[in-house]
Amino acid sequence: MTGLPTIRPAGENDASAIAEIYAPYVLETAITFETEPPSVGVMAERISKTLETHPWLVAYRNGEIIAYAYANKHRERAAYRWTVDVTVYVRGAARGGGVGQTLYRSLLEVLRRQGFRSAFAEIVLPNTGSVRLHETAGFKALGVHKDIGFKLGHWHDIGYWRLALAEGSTPPTEPVPFSVFRVTKAFTDIL
Repeated sequence: MTGLPTIRPAGENDASAIAEIYAPYVLETAITFETEPPSVGVMAERISKTLETHPWLVAYRNGEIIAYAYANKHRERAAYRWTVDVTVYVRGAARGGGVGQTLYRSLLEVLRRQGFRSAFAEIVLPNTGSVRLHETAGFKALGVHKDIGFKLGHWHDIGYWRLALAEGSTPPTEPVPFSVFRVTKAFTDIL
């Protein structure tokens, strides 16, 4: 597969393709600590719930979804509302071709324009590909939690990375919910 993919917001109708991309990560790797692949229905619910406030984007080429990336709340308490956790998953055959970087550039710009301040990534270690992807996108390593998850017969560490989406000490404005932001010219300018 070559060439840049087309990027658009995900929808519940993409749940099957997204679940298909995610399942091998769940079953064959420790990259995610889920141990059972979510059903298409569960994935559709996750997409729908996320899109109310945060972006969930898909990359597709030749009519096939080859990757997805999304952001979620970092924590539930109100003072965290300017902080997000981000992730990206790429279909096996499309890995290493820049799709993850392309998706992240779009996702992170959407988050900046929505008014978020910090993006965090949790990476199950070792994972040189994900570390490289995040550091190329500008994330900085913060630290490692040792032996935080047990999967596939082993304890795994998680590394934490942060990207500043905004700087300064002025009081922030409220982040614009994605359901509102996605219908603006600012959003269409990104994609």
